[in-house]
Amino acid sequence: MAAAAASRAARVGLLYDERMCAHATPDGEEHPENPERLRAIWRKLNAEGVASRCVVLKAKEAEDKYIASVHSNNHIKLMKEISSKKYDSSRNTIARKYNSIYFNKGSSESAVLAAGSVIEVAEKVAAGELRSAIALVRPPGHHAEHDEAMGFCLFNNVAVAANYLLNDRPDLGIKKILIVDWDVHHGNGTQKIFDYGSFYPAEGDASHCFIGEEAGKGYNINVPWEHGKCGDADYIAAWDHVLLPVTEAFDPDIILVSAGFDAALGDPLGGCCITPNGYALLLTKLLGFAKGRIVMALEGGYNLRSIANSVFACAKVLLGDKFTFSSPEMQPFESTWRIIQAVRNELKTYWPVLSSKLPENLSLRIKPSPIELYTSSDSEPDGEDVDELSGAVSSVNVIQFADDAISEHLSKMKLDEENLAVKTASSCSAAEHHPTDSVEVDKDGSVVLSKRISDLSLAWRSDLSRTHVWYASFGSNMWKPRFLCYIQGGKADGMSIPCCGSRDTSSPRGTMWKTVPHRLLFGRSSTPCWGTGGVAFLNPEMNYNEKSYVCMYKITLEQFNDILFQENRLVLEDGKNGNVVYPDSSLVDSSEVEFMSTNKAIHLEPIKDSWYSNVLYLGDEDELPILTMTCPSSDIERYKSGELPLVPPSKTYAATLIKGLVEGKQLDADGAASYINAAAARGL
Repeated sequence: MAAAAASRAARVGLLYDERMCAHATPDGEEHPENPERLRAIWRKLNAEGVASRCVVLKAKEAEDKYIASVHSNNHIKLMKEISSKKYDSSRNTIARKYNSIYFNKGSSESAVLAAGSVIEVAEKVAAGELRSAIALVRPPGHHAEHDEAMGFCLFNNVAVAANYLLNDRPDLGIKKILIVDWDVHHGNGTQKIFDYGSFYPAEGDASHCFIGEEAGKGYNINVPWEHGKCGDADYIAAWDHVLLPVTEAFDPDIILVSAGFDAALGDPLGGCCITPNGYALLLTKLLGFAKGRIVMALEGGYNLRSIANSVFACAKVLLGDKFTFSSPEMQPFESTWRIIQAVRNELKTYWPVLSSKLPENLSLRIKPSPIELYTSSDSEPDGEDVDELSGAVSSVNVIQFADDAISEHLSKMKLDEENLAVKTASSCSAAEHHPTDSVEVDKDGSVVLSKRISDLSLAWRSDLSRTHVWYASFGSNMWKPRFLCYIQGGKADGMSIPCCGSRDTSSPRGTMWKTVPHRLLFGRSSTPCWGTGGVAFLNPEMNYNEKSYVCMYKITLEQFNDILFQENRLVLEDGKNGNVVYPDSSLVDSSEVEFMSTNKAIHLEPIKDSWYSNVLYLGDEDELPILTMTCPSSDIERYKSGELPLVPPSKTYAATLIKGLVEGKQLDADGAASYINAAAARGL
């Protein structure tokens, strides 16, 4: 019996190849998707004796004809040649044309090996040579589209393997494939490849409403979280009430898991809280289908400890080890339950099993507070000392999980609970006292405002509604329809999520343009509103050799604060009653404006770690101050060192800037595109 059990366990494949670590940033800059991700997992599996219990495999290169089932010939040619001497002088320039992509001399081989490796293990599992398998591959794949690399991904590894099983190996009898993408970010590439619709890149493709088109309708399922901090209980609820009932009805022949671990506790980009045992339970629940034939292909996951522990937990499940699941919070969020109901309603026509009534009177958690949402977890610190095509595609079920309402973890603000109080807009009451503000000078020379937000009175709204300023926009708000979303709420073309708007929805009392002596740059790697790609910042330091366009709106200082709140994600919606929840005090009032007229900038200490925490004074116009908001000077140093990424804007975001410049009669379309491309291409 023991020998038989050992034999069954030995049929778990584990693919690792050091050659896939050759793909790295060209100049050794820090980057979340780096070779240490694979190495940390491999060391953990070896240290725990897991690797020796598996069938260890080496990578194989994918043949062009198999990659061509998913990608265009031009894309394949470029990805296979980008590491050659032919591209030594242009490699970095080409990378900047994509969203969140880098290339080096090892990228081509790594990409072909990653795609071929997932084919290799999928074929062996489908053929019965292995019971299940884990492919430790990079670069990841689920963002890569037919003709475009994107979001760290060069080839769509899982999609290539799925097409291989369906089209090139009919003898294996694989007719229905379930692709489960549990990466926290939406697998846009996989969704587009296996869907008949042409909606992408229309915004909102991660919505639960996008269920496929034509023969594929009902076979694409998205479960988009409304906020961060979703954990084991939330994912388990989605499994139990959406994925598993559909999987049982679909009855797949094999399951391919796009296994991203950036929803893990402690991940710097994901903002969610799945534990290693949480991943183990999700995988255990899938083992009851497809005769246990499961292939896991690594996607995201950027905390070395979290990713190593999570893969280790999953490997033990595939090997048959027992584990005890326990979670301190076994109630899903109220928003999770609401999303599950919406998903089921959208799909019940195609999957009658989802028509049944959900359990009632559950104990649910409310939306996380701003303190929870914007503070990082210390539970998992980053360190690796760890413990026929159309007919076939209509049978492919893609489950995607999208984080549509929270930006990458790097953007989160670290707010002390005593320094932030929020109240529902319909029930706020004014306090009667005002604190004394203090002003300090940072080591980088910038002025820091220290203010206890919770002690301030809501009377500020009445006071600041009578004070006007010019708000100078240099990014997407240059296009007036997008700017008005910050004032009146809603969303404009290109935006994935709506704005809450200001408490004062009055239109600006004037609009004008000018140029300012500050450098325009594009940084960070993604936002919930615009997706993958950098967003605009102004270098706080004046430089009279620079010229950036700004569109100025004459608004109240109250409205300026509301824009500041929204830019820094301090305005939330109360999930219980739908009311908008604003911070109950201003960040910038008349005294700060007066101070800035001399000191030129204030770095707002209460939100010091947020993206737009630095308010600049750009002069006066018609005796009114011109204000804008950008990153602190310390972030500029982090961009220079490579700690923060300089990333070109997405096509959609860039198009919004172009519309602003063209409709504002500052530049023609070509001139506007050149202006943006030049800003994105320059280093600091």
